[in-house]
Amino acid sequence: MEEEKDKDDTESENEGREFAFAMAPVVRIMKDELDNDKMIRSRVKVEMNLWLEKICRKISDKMNESDYTMVELDDFKTAIEPYEMVDDVEAERYRIVASLEKIKQDCDSLIRDVNRKFISFDGPVVRYGEQEPAEGEEDLEEELDD
Repeated sequence: MEEEKDKDDTESENEGREFAFAMAPVVRIMKDELDNDKMIRSRVKVEMNLWLEKICRKISDKMNESDYTMVELDDFKTAIEPYEMVDDVEAERYRIVASLEKIKQDCDSLIRDVNRKFISFDGPVVRYGEQEPAEGEEDLEEELDD
C-alpha cells in the first residue's frame, strides 16, 4: 500500500513539473531502442528528460559563443562535435589498449629471451617481476664474490 502511495506521490510530483521536452516522445524513443521485455521506471524517464535539457543547454551555450547574430548549421555542428565523437573516442581507446597489450607481450617475450640467453655473473639474478633476488641466489652471489 505504501508503494502505491509513493508511486502516486512521484507521479503527482512529476505532473506539476515543467520539462523542457514532452515526456511521451522521449519515452517512445527510449522504448524503441530498448528490448521489448524492458520496463522503464518513471524516475528514469524524468532523469532522461532532465539530461536532454542539460545537453540542449550546453549545446546552446556553445552556439552562443559564435560572433555572428545568426546561428548557422556550422555553429550547431561545432557545438555537437564532442557528443558525436564519443563513439570514435571509444573505438580509439580500444585500439590503443590493444596496441599497448601487444607491446606488453613483446616486452615480456624479449625479457624472457634476454634472461634465457644472457646470464649475468656481476650481480644477483633477478627474474622479471621479482623485486629481490630469489632465495638461494643470494648465497650464489656471495660464493661468486669469494
